[in-house]
Amino acid sequence: MTKEKIEDGRDDMLIDGEPEQRQGNAIPEGFNANYLKVYYGKLFPHADIFKWISYGNDGKHPACDQSYFGRREFSFTLDNDIYVRFQSFNSAVELENSIKEKCPFKIDIGAVYSVDPAKRHAYAQAGDNVFTPVERELVFDIDMSDYDDVRYCCSGADVCLDCWPLMTIAIKVIDTSLRDDFGFNHILWVYSGRRGVHCWVCDGRARRLTNEQRAAIVDYFRVYKVGNENSHKKVSLMGHVLHPFLARSYTEVLRAFFEEKLLCSQKIFATEERFEKILKMIPDDSITSELWGRWQENRRSSISKEDLNVVRWEQLKHMLQSGKQKVQGLRRCVEEIVFSYTYPRLDTEVCGYSLFLSTYCCPEEICEHISYFRFHLQVSKHMNHLLKAPFCVHPKTGRVCVPIDPDQCEEFDPTTVPTLSKLLEELNMGGLRADIDYDWDKTSLGKSVRFFRSSFLQPLLKSCKEEMESSYNAKLQHSKNSISW
Repeated sequence: MTKEKIEDGRDDMLIDGEPEQRQGNAIPEGFNANYLKVYYGKLFPHADIFKWISYGNDGKHPACDQSYFGRREFSFTLDNDIYVRFQSFNSAVELENSIKEKCPFKIDIGAVYSVDPAKRHAYAQAGDNVFTPVERELVFDIDMSDYDDVRYCCSGADVCLDCWPLMTIAIKVIDTSLRDDFGFNHILWVYSGRRGVHCWVCDGRARRLTNEQRAAIVDYFRVYKVGNENSHKKVSLMGHVLHPFLARSYTEVLRAFFEEKLLCSQKIFATEERFEKILKMIPDDSITSELWGRWQENRRSSISKEDLNVVRWEQLKHMLQSGKQKVQGLRRCVEEIVFSYTYPRLDTEVCGYSLFLSTYCCPEEICEHISYFRFHLQVSKHMNHLLKAPFCVHPKTGRVCVPIDPDQCEEFDPTTVPTLSKLLEELNMGGLRADIDYDWDKTSLGKSVRFFRSSFLQPLLKSCKEEMESSYNAKLQHSKNSISW
């Protein structure tokens, strides 16, 4: 397929493959580009996306920044892998009309720049730092394919209900910490449409973070080493005790999930190849040899009614955590194994860092010691990274990128997410019902839009207006004090 680049497109902004269609159905399953016009015309929540991205700057309050929305970058990926960056719109109507006209396969949202992105070339001769990103949500991207070394049911882009709980665990761990440890409140989790989840942290403090501060926050989460396929031990938990955040994640979420679900669903100890991977994480040859011999002698669990994987895990734990073990680090091996198989694996480029990062600073230290991180991180400068907008339709699966309720994330089933074809069937069946104000209320998308509005958008806009009012009043008071002086 020929790839055409328009403006300053990037290599990682390509559409995933050709649309798939099935013959014989009135409305084909999966993704069908011919129906995008109907979706964008009747179902896509244009107004809600505009209100979100405006952050209260679309009103008449004297503190509103009327240029704010117009300085936000949007990118459209069109048919035939054509992608267009640095688009901007001055109103909700402009944005909606452009989407309906172009029917993009994907919509990406970028940063708020110092000047209108569409007019950036006019400022090229004005000197350095005229066209720069000045504000951006703190975003995380978690992809199931990054767990391929610890899941045995699927690989690559494939996902099933046995491995999807890994995404649920990631949401629980990160969401809890963002709220409890960092004090963020306005967090949006979105299904990527195929094999992962996106997290948007939208508090004013989060949007105004510098690149270094973003890297420091991601540093707080990172325990998993990437980029070394030959490394047997990809998690190393330092110190005599776990950091409070890691200890909480382990005791409240990770351990139970590993022992009660993952062990059996992924059959982690079922074959020699699989348990050998775990034994290589143990830095004591005598222990690994004893366990190896025991498991080789008893390959079947016929003598026990318990699952083989549970039996072998209990044997391993007993060996490593018994009072006989004096070597520093052996007791910690159990925790490291659990973390290796369950802990969230973050996309480094999206989050804004590029190395394996330590995780042993308390939240208060993160912003106080930025100078330390400048010397210890290779911080990505890509504050302008693009991330797919909520409510897009994934071109490979036809599924809508719907929000996920972090409080009910265990109930989220990616296989039942509304698809483009299903929505159009529901829309047709809904007919001309006079008791419904919005077309999406005739479909299964309605639940997701209502959740987006009530649980995320309304509290966010209330907070933005309160912050705007507080800032405006403070400036007025300062002005009065200056005049009085």
